Amino acid sequence: MEQVQVRDRPIFLLFVLSICSSVLTCGASDLSSDRAALLTLRQAVRGRLLRWNISVENPCKWNGVNCSNNRVTELRFPAMGLLGPLPVGIGNLTQLVTLSLRVNSLSGPIPPDLANLAQLRNLYLQQNHFSGEIPESLYNLKSLVRVNLAYNNFSGEISPRINNLTRLGTLFLEENNLTGSIPDIDIAPLPQFNVSFNRLNGPVPQRLSGLPANSFEGNSLCGKPLQACPGSGNRRKLSGGAIAGIVIGSFLGFALIVLILILFCRRKSGGQSNEVAVAKRGGVEIPREKAALDSESMGASAEHSRGSKRRGGSKRLVFFGNVAKTFDLEDLLRASAEVLGKGTFGTAYKATLGKGMTVVVKRLKEVTLSDKEFRERIEQIGSMAHVNLVTLRGYYFNTEETLLVYDYVPLGSISALLHGNRGSGRTPLNWETRTGIALGAARAIGFLHSHGPTISHGNIKSSNILLSSSYEARVSDFGLASLALPTSTPNRINGYRAPEVTDARNVSQKADVYSFGVLLLELLTGKPPTHALLNEEGVDLPRWVQSVVYEEWTSEVFDPELLRYQSVEEEMVQLLQIGLECTAQYPDRRPSMAEVTKRIEEMCLISSSQQEQGTTRDLSTDVDEGLSPRLQSVDSRAPSSS
Repeated sequence: MEQVQVRDRPIFLLFVLSICSSVLTCGASDLSSDRAALLTLRQAVRGRLLRWNISVENPCKWNGVNCSNNRVTELRFPAMGLLGPLPVGIGNLTQLVTLSLRVNSLSGPIPPDLANLAQLRNLYLQQNHFSGEIPESLYNLKSLVRVNLAYNNFSGEISPRINNLTRLGTLFLEENNLTGSIPDIDIAPLPQFNVSFNRLNGPVPQRLSGLPANSFEGNSLCGKPLQACPGSGNRRKLSGGAIAGIVIGSFLGFALIVLILILFCRRKSGGQSNEVAVAKRGGVEIPREKAALDSESMGASAEHSRGSKRRGGSKRLVFFGNVAKTFDLEDLLRASAEVLGKGTFGTAYKATLGKGMTVVVKRLKEVTLSDKEFRERIEQIGSMAHVNLVTLRGYYFNTEETLLVYDYVPLGSISALLHGNRGSGRTPLNWETRTGIALGAARAIGFLHSHGPTISHGNIKSSNILLSSSYEARVSDFGLASLALPTSTPNRINGYRAPEVTDARNVSQKADVYSFGVLLLELLTGKPPTHALLNEEGVDLPRWVQSVVYEEWTSEVFDPELLRYQSVEEEMVQLLQIGLECTAQYPDRRPSMAEVTKRIEEMCLISSSQQEQGTTRDLSTDVDEGLSPRLQSVDSRAPSSS
């Protein structure tokens, strides 16, 4: 018996080796199948990054391809200039978990064999030219967690089969041509949802009514959080008592209105001609109190008593010594006005005076300073004159009204130019313009900081960086934090506030540096830091940039509009490095604005010299190589996010 067992042992070992060989061959065959699918993709899609070295047998070593357990699990080709349709065959990558093709120029429909990707969790196809209906096969991928099809040309309706995707947490479909109504989506929770700027109609489903209104804007939708749907009010039959109450209430209301009109007419006929004028636009009012605001200069004795009731403050428009007085309060109050926007500390109006002169009037809210305190602080603000600061011409102040008068800057804010809606005719900002903006803003903030360690701007953000007609940066709203309380509770959702800041009225210079660093990253990435859940990852802009650099996602960091400039890659990386250093979590790790300004000046000087000498570099070659050496060096010097 023992001899038989010995004799059978070689047969058993041969059997085990056969099984192992079969398993290894199967694994190699699966990877070979993945390789064939990638070669099919490479043949069908044109683009720089798909110039793989196919002499390397293992596709896991190809750029943008990540593997696990000897299978392709991730394809990341964002912002790589890819053109053409996706081919049938991509469905052979059956272990694919993440497919990122965002910010390219891919077109045509989604191939039907995408239904084979049963393991797919993350699908990022936004900002391409895909068209056709959202395929039914997509609704079979029950592992999907994040789906972003925004900024494409998808048409048709959203299928109720979306409820098959029970694990879905992100669904972005904005800026397409989708029609019909939103189905009753019963996926809990679905915290990230956006169908804005399509051609949808009908009511917003009850389960989605708690989302913000901007998730649904740009359609013909109604219901909470939008306006109520027509005929959706209470249609119950009213009782006789209710009807009687409505009639009596209406009569009393009418009588009250008549009484008010009579009193108003009597006052108008016996009063002064200098009444209160109001300019309206968009439902916002700005009082134009004429003689009451400047009784001394106008000599209106009847109004003098009204003016004297104000507890201190100016009765006239006060100009600063470095600004020529070309108009007075009466001219300002007579001007036509339009609302430019509501900011942290008040509302801004564009006022057009005679002879084509235009100024901006900022009406501050919640000014609690005494006359002496206000004058001391406003004089300090008005004395700050710099070519990259918006000039404060003058002010009007008393305990009931505070108006600041600034020069009008015609091209609006950086925020509007960077993030304006598609199709609005906005002009893309090239590299030279963006670096000029960065340098101008840095010089202005550095100038403010040079006046003492306690002087800071306090509210640096892209909506406060304005552009002149020659695209020069003008920093606005300096010092308002020291004059007025914020109209809303400030918090870190706005994306610019340094982590150590808890009081908007107490912002240090190093906190200014942090905000400026966010501005630099915004200029480089083209992404608004005000997005509550940036890039579907729930992190702020500085931390997102660090994560992308760390993962070596190459030009995923940069605004696609900047990738057209093939001679400035080195400068782009340098400015990215400065932005990351400025946004260090701890204030003592951030550079000063003087140092930041010097580094940007040196970078611009080198860039200008290279352009004059005709020096160029082929960015496409660097993109093929992934930019990893430079970006990895950026990450190694970047401050820790801990």
